[in-house]
Amino acid sequence: MTFFELLFISVGLSADAFAVAVCKGLPIKKVNAKNAGIVGLYFGGFQAIMPLIGYYLGVQFHGTIAAFDHWIAFILLGLLGINMIRESMSDKDDNVNEDKCLDFNNMCALSIATSIDALAVGITFAFLQVNILPAVSFIGLVTFVLSVVGVKIGNVFGTKYKSRAEFAGGLILIAIGIKILMEHTILS
Repeated sequence: MTFFELLFISVGLSADAFAVAVCKGLPIKKVNAKNAGIVGLYFGGFQAIMPLIGYYLGVQFHGTIAAFDHWIAFILLGLLGINMIRESMSDKDDNVNEDKCLDFNNMCALSIATSIDALAVGITFAFLQVNILPAVSFIGLVTFVLSVVGVKIGNVFGTKYKSRAEFAGGLILIAIGIKILMEHTILS
C-alpha cells in the first residue's frame, strides 16, 4: 500500500471523527489546547486501536478467504462509504450540552461509534498484508490532527462543514474500494 493510499484511507476514516469534533466545538465557549487535545486523543486513539483489532481478526481468517479478499475489501469499504454519504445527507440534530461535552462516557461512546469503520478497514488490511503498526499509527495521527482542527472549526464556524466532511469521507472510502477491486480483478 502506497503512502497516498494510506493517506486517503486515513482521511476517509477520519471524516466521521472530524465531523463529530466539529460538533464538539460548538458548545465549548472557548476552545483551548486541552479541550481540543482531549477530543483528538480519544478519536485518534480509537481510530488507531480499532483497525489493529480488525487486522488481527482478519489474520485469523486470511488463509481461508484469500481468493476473494479483494471482494470483501470492496464490499466493506463500499458499504462504509455509502453509509457515510447517507449520514451526511440526514437531518439529525447534534446539539451537545457543554457540561457533558468531554466526559468519559460521552467521548468513549462517540469514539467507538466513529471508529467502527476502522475495524472493518483493519480486516481488509490483513487481507492486503499491510504493515499494520505504521498504518494504524498514521491513521491515529491523521485522526488526531483532523479532530483537533475540527474542534476549532466547530467553535468558529458551527456545523456548516459536517455533512461535507462525511460526504467526502464516504466518497474516498468507495474510491479506495473500487481501486482495490480493480487491482485484483482487472490488473491481475
